[in-house]
Amino acid sequence: MKMFQQIIELPEKRRGFHLITGEVLRALPGIGELKTGMCQVFIQHTSASLTINENADPTVRKDFETWFNKAVPENDPDYLHNDEGSDDMPAHLKAALLGSSVMIPVNNGRFALGTWQGIYLCEHRNYGGRRRLVITAWGD
Repeated sequence: MKMFQQIIELPEKRRGFHLITGEVLRALPGIGELKTGMCQVFIQHTSASLTINENADPTVRKDFETWFNKAVPENDPDYLHNDEGSDDMPAHLKAALLGSSVMIPVNNGRFALGTWQGIYLCEHRNYGGRRRLVITAWGD
């Protein structure tokens, strides 16, 4: 069994849903050595998240942002945690809904994603800053 791990820091991205599949693949070229395996991508933050979804039509990413803003609104007077701004607690809730990691099967040195699937960085803060990812792949 082979194992590869890389920690990368993504540049600051505006609030929204961003495709990062290419950045993840470039960070871990060792994936090409795996005939079969798994890759986990983990984000080390609590106000941003990761998910896998549609990678072709950019309106899907805009609709994600619209839905999450309606489902978890800012400026809710019931939120107690607001020291870092009105977008902070909603960002934590959105990240909890989506999660902090994704798992992708590896087949013949490539991600075994579906035709229209890509990895999203889900930035839930207005000014979230740089985001750190731990990318780990293993297999034969």
